[in-house]
Amino acid sequence: MAGSAQPPAEGGGPDDGSLSGGGEAFGDRSLSQGLSVLVGLALCVTMLGLGCAVELGQLGHQLRRPVGLLLALLGQFVAMPLVAFLLALIFALDEVAAVAVLLCGCCPGGNLSNLMSVLVDGDMNLSIIMTASSTLLALFLMPLCLWLYSRHWINTAVVQLLPLGAVSLTLGSTLLPIGLGVLIRYRHPRAADLLVKISLWSLLVTLVILFILTGTMLGPDLMAHIPASVYAIAVLMPLAGYALGYGLAMVFKMPPHCRRTVSLETGCQNVQLCTAILKLTFPPELIGSMYMFPLLYALFQSAEAGLFVLIYKMYGRDSYKQDTLGEEEDTDISYKKLKEEEVADTSYGTVTAEEHNSIQMEPTQTAL
Repeated sequence: MAGSAQPPAEGGGPDDGSLSGGGEAFGDRSLSQGLSVLVGLALCVTMLGLGCAVELGQLGHQLRRPVGLLLALLGQFVAMPLVAFLLALIFALDEVAAVAVLLCGCCPGGNLSNLMSVLVDGDMNLSIIMTASSTLLALFLMPLCLWLYSRHWINTAVVQLLPLGAVSLTLGSTLLPIGLGVLIRYRHPRAADLLVKISLWSLLVTLVILFILTGTMLGPDLMAHIPASVYAIAVLMPLAGYALGYGLAMVFKMPPHCRRTVSLETGCQNVQLCTAILKLTFPPELIGSMYMFPLLYALFQSAEAGLFVLIYKMYGRDSYKQDTLGEEEDTDISYKKLKEEEVADTSYGTVTAEEHNSIQMEPTQTAL
């Protein structure tokens, strides 16, 4: 994939092996503006739903014991950017595809992980806190990771044009819908629950629309120009994230349902944010060569997560029920013992009935 970062008019036709063959479609002004509005609205709805899923009480607990924050930091801004960088080097990507891969790898967690965590009986509080924490950490760490890992391609045009300031501005704009969502959760919990469901459905609908629009505008010609290496990275990158997340949770000695949660949180990236940054911060003539990777990543991360859910439903659900039942039995036994001890401790005397209908208090020794 030895394409050029220059606009298609200056070089790079359909036969040069690059991804730049579809750049002309994104150069259309009305089409570009329409996509920008769609991507921006989808991102706002997603971030609003994320804010509606956050409860202030849970947030305060996590700040006192920030395990979720630490896991989000290690998973999203240590493991995934490194995986993206290594895959870009191993498959010898050109600067255009490498920036797209790095951008996706440096993104925070997405809402897909929250939905999948429900399906695998994960820890929803941990899932939501990790997603929210990684989104807030991205304000500072995502530009830093992009700057750090793009050094290998620093002498190329696309990296010199890498708009770190615009990336930070786009990330900062997500704080408003997140804050609004937190306020709605605090004031109107029922409305917040509804908005969470709407945001999850909008995630799926937006991805489908983007796939359809991209396929219609760019056609099979661009898909044919995407090298096998890009498809391979789109398959391997979420797999590596799921595996690393599970291993990270094992290092922290977390229970199985938390391991599944951390695994999904690490491998699922916020592809809406990645798409928005590509669409809103790079020149339109370069979008055609970088636009497809987050969509491919979204496709394969969803398919692989769905496969994991299916395997869990078939083989792992029974063990989860047994573990839950065992915990409940232990709780009941402990409660019974506690009640017995309370009766023994509070028996200061017994009442006995004697003849002639007389009642007498007999002292008994208190069990200490």
